[in-house]
Amino acid sequence: MFSMVLLFFFGEDATKYKLMGLIVFYYVMNLAYCIKLKRYVIVDVIIISIGFVLRIFVGGAATDIWLSEWLILMTFLLALFLAFAKRRDDVILFISTGELPRKNTKRYNLEFINQVISLISSIIIMAYIMYTLSPEVTTRFSSNNVYLTALFVIMGIIRYMHITIVHLKSGSPTKIFLHDRFIQACIVCWIISFLIIIYI
Repeated sequence: MFSMVLLFFFGEDATKYKLMGLIVFYYVMNLAYCIKLKRYVIVDVIIISIGFVLRIFVGGAATDIWLSEWLILMTFLLALFLAFAKRRDDVILFISTGELPRKNTKRYNLEFINQVISLISSIIIMAYIMYTLSPEVTTRFSSNNVYLTALFVIMGIIRYMHITIVHLKSGSPTKIFLHDRFIQACIVCWIISFLIIIYI
């Protein structure tokens, strides 16, 4: 509500109504999720993923930064991947304790979630490779070698799946990113490789 008031009085006319519309839609969607939609399998994780996309839409509109369709697509896919990995953790908890972390947990099972995670991770990797090979990227960064950074994306995805499936610790993506040295190394190497390709 406070952000809406700020936008109304201080936002630029060219973008404030678009931003206000996105914020209203975000809050309505979250309200619908809390009241009803979180009970439905698949729909619940899709709503969560759309929420992340809406956040980058708002950020892009607020800062007047153009968002490519690749960034939007990969944000959605990555959020979907993390959400399903978290649902897998819920299923493991339900199997081991008999307690339901959320009402729709019993409507998922490990076989289904494992297949979905594998499918989404493959799509993420392919989308990233296609992004690095797209003319808009090679032209923007003046390099045909951006695809080399895909190595660290692949390694990071595989490591996250290893943590999820082998170590059964996908309940908190934040904790994983903050404590797993392998994933941190992948992120650092990805950033460094990007900088080398662009500036050297």
